[in-house]
Amino acid sequence: MADRQIASKIEEYIEKIHYSDRYSDDLYEYRHVILPKPLLKLVPKEFFDDKAGTLRLLSEAEWRGIGITQSLGWEHYEVHAPEPHVLLFRRAKNYGVSTQPQPAPAGRQANARKK
Repeated sequence: MADRQIASKIEEYIEKIHYSDRYSDDLYEYRHVILPKPLLKLVPKEFFDDKAGTLRLLSEAEWRGIGITQSLGWEHYEVHAPEPHVLLFRRAKNYGVSTQPQPAPAGRQANARKK
């Protein structure tokens, strides 16, 4: 019964997770995610750094496991000690941009064959 109540509470808090707008520099795009403070109390103890008393850097499976949903490519890269419920994420600025050469337009291919 207790597990069901915890799961219900987690679902309730997941709906209240705040996702910032994206911002960027030359290399990365960034965003921060703010967990409701009560949700932070339900995060497994092994996700915390015992020495610092804050969350440690979480793997993608871990942060997704606590209800954070984002598109692919994001990494949890920093912990903000004064506000342990704020998680900082980044991903490469060109993440998802195709590096495959694009086919030439049909007209150019036809002209190239005639030569």
